[in-house]
Amino acid sequence: MALRRHGLALSIAAALACASGALHAQNAPPPPPAPQGSDKGTTELAAITVTGSALPRIDVETPSPVTTITADQIQKSGLTTVSDVIRAVSADNSGSIPPAFTGGFAAGSSGVALRGLTVNSTLVLINGRRAANYPLADDGQRSFVDLNTIPSNAIERIEVLKDGASSLYGADAIAGVVNIILRPSYQGTELSADVGTSQHGGGTTKRGTVLFGGGDLRKDGWNAYFSAEYQKDERIKVGDRGYPYNTNDTTRSGGNNLIGGQPSQNSGSIYGTVTPGTLSRPGDVTSGVADPGAVAQPLVPCGPGSTFVTNDPNNPGSYCAFNRTRYFDIAPMMERQGLYGRFNLKLNDTTTAYIDASYYQVRTEFRGPPPQIQASTPNNTNAIALPATLPDGSLNPNNPFAAEGKAALINYTFPGIPGGGDNKNHNLRITGGVTGTWGDWAYDSALVFSHNSLDISTPGLLNYNALVAAVANGTYNFIDPSANSPELLRALGPTLVKTSTSDLQSVDFRLSRPLLDLAGGSLGLATGIDVRHEEQDDPDLNPDLAAQGLGIAHTKGNRTVTGAYVELDAPFLESLEVDVSGRYDHYSDFGKSFSPKIGLKWKPLDELAFRGTFSKGFRAPSFSENGSSESEGFATYTPPADFQAAHNNSGYVQPYALGFLTAANPKVKPERSKSWTFGILYQPTQDLSASLDYYRIKKTGVISQQDPFAVLDAYLAGEPLPKDSSIVADVPDPAAPNALARPLVVVAPYVNQNALETKGIDLNLKGGFDFHENMRFTSEVNLTRIISWTLTLQDGTKQEFVGTHGPYGVSSGAGTPRYRGSWANSLQIGKFNVTGTVYYTSGLKLTEPDSGPGCQSTNTLTGENFPPSCRMSSFTEVDFTGRYDLTEKVAITGSVMNAFDRKAPFDPLNYASFNYNPTYAQSGAVGRFYTVGVKVKL
Repeated sequence: MALRRHGLALSIAAALACASGALHAQNAPPPPPAPQGSDKGTTELAAITVTGSALPRIDVETPSPVTTITADQIQKSGLTTVSDVIRAVSADNSGSIPPAFTGGFAAGSSGVALRGLTVNSTLVLINGRRAANYPLADDGQRSFVDLNTIPSNAIERIEVLKDGASSLYGADAIAGVVNIILRPSYQGTELSADVGTSQHGGGTTKRGTVLFGGGDLRKDGWNAYFSAEYQKDERIKVGDRGYPYNTNDTTRSGGNNLIGGQPSQNSGSIYGTVTPGTLSRPGDVTSGVADPGAVAQPLVPCGPGSTFVTNDPNNPGSYCAFNRTRYFDIAPMMERQGLYGRFNLKLNDTTTAYIDASYYQVRTEFRGPPPQIQASTPNNTNAIALPATLPDGSLNPNNPFAAEGKAALINYTFPGIPGGGDNKNHNLRITGGVTGTWGDWAYDSALVFSHNSLDISTPGLLNYNALVAAVANGTYNFIDPSANSPELLRALGPTLVKTSTSDLQSVDFRLSRPLLDLAGGSLGLATGIDVRHEEQDDPDLNPDLAAQGLGIAHTKGNRTVTGAYVELDAPFLESLEVDVSGRYDHYSDFGKSFSPKIGLKWKPLDELAFRGTFSKGFRAPSFSENGSSESEGFATYTPPADFQAAHNNSGYVQPYALGFLTAANPKVKPERSKSWTFGILYQPTQDLSASLDYYRIKKTGVISQQDPFAVLDAYLAGEPLPKDSSIVADVPDPAAPNALARPLVVVAPYVNQNALETKGIDLNLKGGFDFHENMRFTSEVNLTRIISWTLTLQDGTKQEFVGTHGPYGVSSGAGTPRYRGSWANSLQIGKFNVTGTVYYTSGLKLTEPDSGPGCQSTNTLTGENFPPSCRMSSFTEVDFTGRYDLTEKVAITGSVMNAFDRKAPFDPLNYASFNYNPTYAQSGAVGRFYTVGVKVKL
């Protein structure tokens, strides 16, 4: 297709072509032949399909804002994983999942959240087509594609569409689309190897890649290439870093002392504490009651790694303070290994067939503390006690008060039973397709098979029955833990295992062609249909509730989706382009959806362009939200006084374990969205350009859990329960058979109940300068400012999250920084290149509008804010990378990440790690990191 030449389009397309090589990597249909009678003044340029449009084009600046990250830029950044590259994009914000967040529901994964709308509102594609989701849902609710399993060595470029795109791609493309485009072909051989380590210890990285291929599609009729990569990142222990990342005692910063071993916090040490008391239910070791005025004392003398404390106002008596954080990691051990291959076959002059396949295995091994004896879920052992006598009538040797006939309420951590987890994700993806032309039509059809299988191994959760038996029978030696046999420890803390899977199969057929000539070029038509089947099976890890500290959680579902789209691109004038698209989807589980979009770009001057879009989109409910799914936790519940009085204060209404069940709801509907963008592009010269884009996204029918306490209150008041909720009640109280039965489980399903709106601005500045024929300097700035991020509750209450630590209950609780940005500068002098990149994230108020008003980080003794400013400071990181070409075939590379060794800002609210925010400042906890490597071309 012949398109008229514009300065802006030509310079951008040429720059992209130079950086990326062959640009036809998205498996897009080849452009149709140029229509007869093309103007003599036109210039033929390679057309590409840019994410957000299904039509091949030369002008890569579409009506929608798209950020392109080339393989060369990735190399110069020093970032080695797809996760790190995409999560460094300035538009990534609240709800993003960092690999270091191993305590989350989706441990071992990584996800992107454009515009801070969480991972379920950003669509991730590979070569323009979908992939299977991670088998675990973020927070047990949100589905997403794991970035860790995408082959990085074969990447040609990554396109980040920062606009709604359901009109082409269907569900989940509300905040935008991340399209990882792999090389369409390759000839030659490349090898690379590098090793890196942190200045402060731990985290040693080893990485190696191989890329080779042969065959020329045009000359030989075929091309094939193969890529292999391996990377292992060793763990960084909490103990390898200094304050405040290695402790939960922040008193020196004006905070709270949450050190382990304190009896009042049910956080035991390996030396234990005991308090004299009795068993309220004889023979039941979980019914301990401390004697009036009794205080705790160490079970054994405090040993190495602990401190004897006698003057703690919150803990009368004495105990062995014990830093349990020593068992955790700043960064887990991660091992990635993968293969990718592609084969292209020219069937005839107009038709090419291809098949590609990738297999990736990602292992994440993370440490955690040994289990503690006290827990409230699913069985309450907070009052567990060592009995005075054993079943044979002898005194209990573990109980220092046995001779007095007293039970010993115990607070204890079990040494020798490791905590943590080991997750191994296996990802297989195969695509086969045919592309070609038939007359003026270009077509592209493909089959996709994508499968994730996640093996989960979780040690260190106490078996309730084994625990009660060991305490009651005296078979566990609390005085000398080293005397306990490995068999007994395995029985107490068996390793729980399960395999979770996620699958996607799809088939599609796509067409495009020019319809007729308009004043500004050809009216383009693109249309396509696709059918896909999605399935997820995440079974319970603790189905019989035998393990302490873990409730029920399972997800199962499947559906078939049929969709069709159409797009028209009309260049009415050389300066005016209008793009209209729409898509219809039918889901077997919830029904249909239609998503339209219109985009406009006006170029009054070759150097100046204005663009804007309006679109509607939707997010399909995840299987956790509408499938055969539920998750249950337990909490100690004390009924209100009037309820107890109605039962004559019987034992039936004393504190007990109340279950809270979040259930999937087949009636839940898709979330709906409206998106607006408006932008200005200015390019005075080929080497200088700027763009400024405004966005606004409004989402309605946001799916969230119904308030369980509203359900509970309605039940106790005898009022109708909220829609779709229920209460599982106990049998009547024998002491008050006519009174309302106590609730055992509160069932609060997912419902459509809230709305949210976010607005912001993206700025991009690019410059290139040639100082000499062998010296070139390039610079690029990317900055995102969130103007507002507002959640509107069902009752009309509005919560503003931008610049705060909210929404606090989402993913890693990272908050919503107002600014995120990067500034990359690269200098090429002959065979030498050096690049410096600055990353910036603005600070946060330590407030959580979804938790309550005011500062949420306070000293519990004084009530004062800590830190006094009630803020997390901003974080700035500077990375340097370098490359020197020894010969045409051998290059030496090196990098210094976090070159100025900036520390992560103090963040006492974040629960993803200790006193810092790993979502935005992980490198500040890792510290200065050195890497050196070699690249060889054969």
